[in-house]
Amino acid sequence: MIKISIIGTGYVGLVTGVCLSDFGWQVTCADQNEDIILKLNSGKPTIYEPGLDDLLSRNLSYKRIKFVTDINLAVKESDVIFIAVGTPQNIDGSADLSCVYNVARQIGRYMDKYKIIVDKSTVPVGTGQTVKKIILEELENRGLTIDFDIVSNPEFLRQGSAIQNFTHADRVVIGAESQRAVDIMKQVYRVLYINETPFLTVNVETAELIKYASNAFLATKISFINELSELCEKTGANIQQVARGMGMDARIGSKFLNAGPGYGGSCFPKDTKALVNIGKIYQCDLGIVRAAIDANEKQKMRMVYKIEKEMGHLEGKTFGVLGLAFKKNTDDMREAPSITILKELSILGVRFRVYDPKAMKKAKKCFDELNIQIIKYCDDEYDASKDTDAIILMTEWNQFRSLDLDNIKSKMNGNYFFDLRNIYNNEVMLGKGFKYYSVGRV
Repeated sequence: MIKISIIGTGYVGLVTGVCLSDFGWQVTCADQNEDIILKLNSGKPTIYEPGLDDLLSRNLSYKRIKFVTDINLAVKESDVIFIAVGTPQNIDGSADLSCVYNVARQIGRYMDKYKIIVDKSTVPVGTGQTVKKIILEELENRGLTIDFDIVSNPEFLRQGSAIQNFTHADRVVIGAESQRAVDIMKQVYRVLYINETPFLTVNVETAELIKYASNAFLATKISFINELSELCEKTGANIQQVARGMGMDARIGSKFLNAGPGYGGSCFPKDTKALVNIGKIYQCDLGIVRAAIDANEKQKMRMVYKIEKEMGHLEGKTFGVLGLAFKKNTDDMREAPSITILKELSILGVRFRVYDPKAMKKAKKCFDELNIQIIKYCDDEYDASKDTDAIILMTEWNQFRSLDLDNIKSKMNGNYFFDLRNIYNNEVMLGKGFKYYSVGRV
């Protein structure tokens, strides 16, 4: 049986480890954070992802997965090692690969037989070759010659549906230099392979670029429809109907054509900037990707200007904010539009009552660091509406799709309702007595 280790138990590493153990493999997950390891070994996920807690508990009980702080143990026990550590953004937009390279050094120090080292982290083109060089240097320092293969196996997990994405993948991309590595990786993903999931076998560099290209293209679709939403507002067109008409064209497709306050999360903002930086290194001006980044920042600010335009002087106003995470079904606050929008409104003198079903703890840490004026972190959406001048519906959680609007209205001092996810109907909201504003609709 192939033994697998995952180095890094963040979002990608934890989901990958738990899902592979559910495929029947013996999986060892390593992380240097002892608190995280203790929580995971007790069956408590460190992130919110639907279905993850049940999957973790089941595979812990079957003893198919374990969590350790000893990377030496994780390396020596495994045949396939997934590197799934963070690649945060540097000031210049490039990916910080220090954690990836540090893991590579440790693998080179501890490996004692043939291994497949898999880059699961999102890394720039050329990283696989650098990882290979680092491991060879460490083996040379030990006076050893041990065969190994480097594989790029990018993840395509969407937060809020990551378990489904992994177990029912659109495709599995394997970037490798040897058929031996390809064959073993197909065994690792055998459950998907026999279910006729498409497999794409390419070289390492192509696999590395596929991930960035995919995220940049999707981010561009979002930025495009968001830019068009402003034109719709000024011309009287309806962005949802425009998007529907576009999506009926099979060449375009309907996904990622929902207007809103801008994209966020751990992937799109970081990966688009990293791709532009890669372009600079190779003297390629990726103008479309740069435009998508600029349009996304503009959209966040446009939401602020829209609120200020409709309400006028904002000093001393209190807003109820429904949803803080960058999207539903996650507690991730990284690059969430709520951060920029609340920060800018706070500068204008607005105070907030906020509620999110899952992201409250992470939001509090973020808002405290930015000195955003939060009056109260509320118990529910109705508590967040109390004594407010306006409501901002920021994140499209399902429970916000069927609000008791009469109850919301009765708790408010004012009657402004800014629906940044286009959940509600204009006529219904006006009939309830709200001054209602959506995105890309008049």
